[in-house]
Amino acid sequence: MSPSGRPRPLGLMFLLGMGMASERINCPRSCSCQYLEVNCTGQQLQEFPEAIPLDTRQLILAANNVSCLPAVELSFLADLVYPDCKKNLLGDDLDFTFIGVAKLVYLDLSFNNLTQVTFSTFSHLLSLVVLKISDNPSLVAIEKDAFANNTWLRHLDVSRTGLTFLDTSTVQDLPNLRFLGLSNNLWHCNCSFLDFITWMTESNIHFPDADNVTCYTPESLRALKMPAVEAQLHSNCLTQLYKQDYIFLCLAGFCIFFAGTMTAWLAGVCAVIYEVHISKGEEEEEEETVT
Repeated sequence: MSPSGRPRPLGLMFLLGMGMASERINCPRSCSCQYLEVNCTGQQLQEFPEAIPLDTRQLILAANNVSCLPAVELSFLADLVYPDCKKNLLGDDLDFTFIGVAKLVYLDLSFNNLTQVTFSTFSHLLSLVVLKISDNPSLVAIEKDAFANNTWLRHLDVSRTGLTFLDTSTVQDLPNLRFLGLSNNLWHCNCSFLDFITWMTESNIHFPDADNVTCYTPESLRALKMPAVEAQLHSNCLTQLYKQDYIFLCLAGFCIFFAGTMTAWLAGVCAVIYEVHISKGEEEEEEETVT
């Protein structure tokens, strides 16, 4: 230290070098690290990286070949709020994967191989605001209560997946939802989907790329925009009867008629038998009186 009490330039360089070295030591191989951020984009990683600093807030794993997010390793990152895992090979079962990272606010799982979303997939993410699960062509099912605990969710994107149906209560019960991506899915616009389409027309939620939120089946409704098809579905579902409905009504009517006829016939037979029995009894009493 100099007489003036100031540290020498050599000391400053030493401290700076030690800090940079420490940062490199704590950074996963093939990744770059900044303050509270780890970026492993496009490094062809096959597995979840090791030695991630425990105070990491933002973790970017985009454009790799990671097929599994280990729940135990993730749980060490208790302060993580922003994981970007798009364009990987994540799929199959993600239930309880995020049980140890309850502070997540943003989660991007788009461009993966997700197949379903259950209640246990995101139920522990009570602070989640943005969830992107678009561009998962194998995603065919989202359970009715999948987002029941994600009440802070404002942005949800399920565009370009294999979904054909989404229960109305799944999104209707999210009080803070403002953005819902639904475009380019294989929506099956039948009577069971009428409630969801009606909710779309009545809600104040923004649906991006609305021109591509269309019906895929049945063939007669293909490519029709979902909000616009509401009137036609109302007409088909509430007033029109299909061939099987007429067959059912005819069978029900016949069964009712047959049952009524058989009941009346049996009642008549019973009445006749009763009358005959009474008559015979009265005749026997008269004969006994005469003798």
